[in-house]
Amino acid sequence: MITTIAAAVCALALGLFFNWLLKRRRHLEPGGEPITTSDLTSPMETLAVLLLAFVLVVAAESYSAADEAVRSEAVVVEHLFEFAEFAPEPAAQTLQGATICYTRAVLAHEWAQMEEGSGLSPVPSVWSDRFRQVLKELGAADPLFETLVNADERRSEARMERIAQSAPAIPEILYWFMVISLAVTVVAFAFNLPSRRGGLEIATLVVLTTLFTLCLLLIQDVDRPFAGVISVSTEALHSTEDYITEGYDVRYDQETLPCDQAGGLRAGA
Repeated sequence: MITTIAAAVCALALGLFFNWLLKRRRHLEPGGEPITTSDLTSPMETLAVLLLAFVLVVAAESYSAADEAVRSEAVVVEHLFEFAEFAPEPAAQTLQGATICYTRAVLAHEWAQMEEGSGLSPVPSVWSDRFRQVLKELGAADPLFETLVNADERRSEARMERIAQSAPAIPEILYWFMVISLAVTVVAFAFNLPSRRGGLEIATLVVLTTLFTLCLLLIQDVDRPFAGVISVSTEALHSTEDYITEGYDVRYDQETLPCDQAGGLRAGA
């Protein structure tokens, strides 16, 4: 963020400096027509706008996919918990308890990993492994086996999609190419300001530079859907956790859960 702002400010200052320096030394020939700002900046402006539009679309799609993955995972986890209720005991209690612990582990451990950009956490995997262990014990002959397997498969797919979307979708080289393009555009605008420029021209250039900078910062933020200011909410998973924990507490008592509040495995569980 600091680098982006610094690049924009330096571009503005550099352009104004060269404009001032060269305008002092250059005199137009009588009757000569100066090159207008639009002559030089129109191609660069077009390039900058196209780049901004393209990158904004990519970042927005990545953010939307991340949000959808979280919501899908929350729904699938809820369904998995509800389907497990029809399994024979003790498999039903084990599955439902593991579902709660998995959700807690995602919120407490994996979410922090995604914010840092490292993605996958081993803690939720402890509970997804327990899902498979219980399913193996049930066996394919159980009428609920296929339903539970399909639900667990959808949960795994949603988790992998969520983790994949936590990584930036915009290549770093493309982002910096866009920064350079916008910086050059600002320099060109500043360089071609009229010799007798007034406060309005300077103010317009500053506003333009500010807008470009805000666009870059917005793209950088949205491209990190779990770490930026505009981040994907945990509300869907928290709602699911509250719902399934309440259901488990009614049937078994929450004290029998094999994990703590952060989804960590309890000793002897």
